[in-house]
Amino acid sequence: MALIKILLNGVVMLAELAAVAAIAWLGWQYPFIFAGFTMMLALVFGLTLEHRRLRHELPFYFATGGPTRFRFAYVVGALEALLKSVLAAVAALFTFSGTDTERLMWVAIVFAATIYAGSATLRVLSLKFQAHPSRWGYFRLSVPLGLLFSAGLVVLANFGLFTAPSISDMGWKIIWELPPRPSVEQVSELFFGLKQAFDDFVVSLLSTVLSDTWARVVAVAVSVNVLTGFVAALYASAIASAVRGVEVRLF
Repeated sequence: MALIKILLNGVVMLAELAAVAAIAWLGWQYPFIFAGFTMMLALVFGLTLEHRRLRHELPFYFATGGPTRFRFAYVVGALEALLKSVLAAVAALFTFSGTDTERLMWVAIVFAATIYAGSATLRVLSLKFQAHPSRWGYFRLSVPLGLLFSAGLVVLANFGLFTAPSISDMGWKIIWELPPRPSVEQVSELFFGLKQAFDDFVVSLLSTVLSDTWARVVAVAVSVNVLTGFVAALYASAIASAVRGVEVRLF
């Protein structure tokens, strides 16, 4: 029985890794499909969880309300779910859309590592503290995973796997190289360059009052790349929920 349990755990772990790899590959190869799928996933999570959160939250703010309060929770929850799903789709599209295929490959690798870290964290929280992977992941994991993703891109940039353009380079590209009606890929590539240039500018600015190490740490925290954490948290929540569901049924 012990051997069977070990084998089943191995199969579940391989399935988890395969799911993470498939999600990152989908974003890398088909960013528009990935963005649409992300929007649907965020909408499903939001419609399922937002009104539950509000029903527990509203009594903290309002002494009365009764059924009206619960109807209010459904309406507000649905609107929040819709808004978050649109923002998640936009973040997913700008994360993986671009013209530099090598850079996008490295972004996909960092994104996959971020999802797996989130899924593993949720699994541990579920095993040790009976946390709900979907609830904890959707509401609490976005910022930590965003910071992890942002830090991963900084590490890659420091190793020279992709370079951050200067402000002057970006100005030249906008004025002379960008067509009058750029494609989404071209806009995304430009946006990524602007993000990297802004992060370098923040590091240079903070280095005047902080050490270089702390300046880079702060730059990671304020980077726009942190927004991708919400996308990673959605997939980490979905994978962790599926893994825990399988484990409960098997063991």
